Amino acid sequence: MRKLQTLKDLHALYGDPVPTSIAKVARHLTPLYQRWIEGSRFCVLSTVGPEGVHGSPRGDNGPVVRVQDDKTLLMPDWWGNNRLDCLRDIIRDPHVALLFLVPGSTTTVRVNGRAFLTDDVDLRASFEKKGRQPATIVVIEVDEVYSQCAKALIRSEIWKRDDKHTVPTVGQILADMMGGAEGGADYDANYEAKAQPKLW
Repeated sequence: MRKLQTLKDLHALYGDPVPTSIAKVARHLTPLYQRWIEGSRFCVLSTVGPEGVHGSPRGDNGPVVRVQDDKTLLMPDWWGNNRLDCLRDIIRDPHVALLFLVPGSTTTVRVNGRAFLTDDVDLRASFEKKGRQPATIVVIEVDEVYSQCAKALIRSEIWKRDDKHTVPTVGQILADMMGGAEGGADYDANYEAKAQPKLW
């Protein structure tokens, strides 16, 4: 198959950007973009480091990030599995991208910027939930924000479907990867209950 190797080849196929795709880009968090992001409980945090790229799902029972000002977002890093893929990346390369979703909306909002980590005592305490505090806070300095074309979510009908029965469960994947040593039906049946005390 032919491999596209130059920008000239790429742009020859696609042509110029649609004007509105450029007009909606802001270099700071406008009031409407702030309102949209504050309404999102879920986003994907993407990072890059020496080992490659990582995308990490982030969610909360309220806004997934806090808008500190029109150039800054604060994301609590709640205790998890301690892989730390994205956090290690941020230490070595601050460039990040976030994709925010809101259930039922075919709009997504993208933020590109640079991030750093802090374990500031007062800031961590300000996010406290159920007596627990995040391990660190990811501070995102916004370079640009814009809404993404809705066609991907419209095509996929993502909010109209429930396809979980068509894919393997995490328990099945673990059993396969670990030779049945861990995972399976017990993992799937009990995971949500076991996770509850550790969500925050």
